[in-house]
Amino acid sequence: MDDTTSRAIDPKLLEILVCPVTKTVLEYHRDRQELVSRAAKLAYPIRDGIPIMLREEARPLED
Repeated sequence: MDDTTSRAIDPKLLEILVCPVTKTVLEYHRDRQELVSRAAKLAYPIRDGIPIMLREEARPLED
């Protein structure tokens, strides 16, 4: 099992995190280890169990 899939995100952390661009709710995608902002059309990576909430690190979502 690789390190990124073995780490779970704390549900309480997910409740308080919002998109830094739009301040809207994020969706947790466990399989891709990302937090997705539908409003900003961005996916923020989770590395070693830590959400990287920087716009420049986010992946643009395709329509």
